[in-house]
Order: sequence, then structure tokens, then C-alpha cells
Amino acid sequence: MRADLIQIGVVGRPHGVRGLVHVHSYAADAAALEAYKVLVDEKGREWSLRWRGADGVAELRDAQGKPLADRTAAQALVNTRLFVPRDVLPEPEEEEFYHADLIGMEAREGDCSLGQVVMVHDYGGGASLELTGGVLVPFTRACVPEIDLKGRVVTIVRPVEVSGEEGRGVGTAKAAGPAA
Repeated sequence: MRADLIQIGVVGRPHGVRGLVHVHSYAADAAALEAYKVLVDEKGREWSLRWRGADGVAELRDAQGKPLADRTAAQALVNTRLFVPRDVLPEPEEEEFYHADLIGMEAREGDCSLGQVVMVHDYGGGASLELTGGVLVPFTRACVPEIDLKGRVVTIVRPVEVSGEEGRGVGTAKAAGPAA
């Protein structure tokens, strides 16, 4: 898969019998998925999307403009991840990062490697980084004081709950998922 692609959504379950699907958008504004002329999946297939009502129901069309024929065709696309090229997305603001930029970075605490960032979780109460081995670190300035995008390294200061050390400072940082 191309390195310049950022995941913008994922196809969910079929809706009805006419080939419509539920699509979960990772953009700040779900309408952006319709504005992107081309969405690409993991297999390199090109799609376009048109929203067809509430609750994330959409019509997917292939590169030739043909909509999915029926529920069977829609079912075949469940869990298909949809991507857009990075250059069509806005640049993140200062102290904002696309999750895709953080995933795969080496996590270091001093001279010690803690593994890699394998996932960014954000359930509404603040983002956290999941490191190799399942360790979760709050994505705050106190716990992640430095991010070197070019060097692909995040500096980690584990909180007391994880490291067992005495208190740390307080700060904030934002992790932005793909935004439009």
C-alpha cells in the first residue's frame, strides 16, 4: 500500500438490500468523505462516496461510477478501510498530529526503548498511545513531552501509575485523527 495514504474511514455493515453501506468516518466532518473525489482501499481499488441519509449510510461507487449492486456486494466490503492521499488533507495545527503519523514511531524513555506506538486511542476523555506490549500512555505534554516526526521517535515520561515513580507535571497535547 502507498505510504502517502491516510485512513479516512471504514466500511461497516450493509444497509438494506440495494447495496448501501454504513461508513464510519474518521474525518472531523464526515461530509468531507463525499468531497474527496477518490477514496482508495487496501487493494488499490478506487471508490467515491455519496451520503444517503442519517447514521452514516452511504452509496459507494467504483472507479467506473457503478454503485454496489446489492446487499451481497455491500457485505463483501465490510471492514474495508478507506484512504485518501495525505496531500488532499489540511496540515495539522501545531501540537496536532494525524494518528497515522504517530503509529509505528519508536517510544523512548531516556536511553531505553519502550517499543513502538501501535495504536492511538481516543474515546473522548483524551487520547492515549498504546505501545508494544499493550502499555497505555496518556497523550499529554507531561507524558509525551517531545515528538520527533522526522526521526520517528516519541519521548515518553511514564506516569506514576505505569512507572511507579513520584509525580510528574501537567500538560496537554492533541491527537487529531484524519481531519478535513
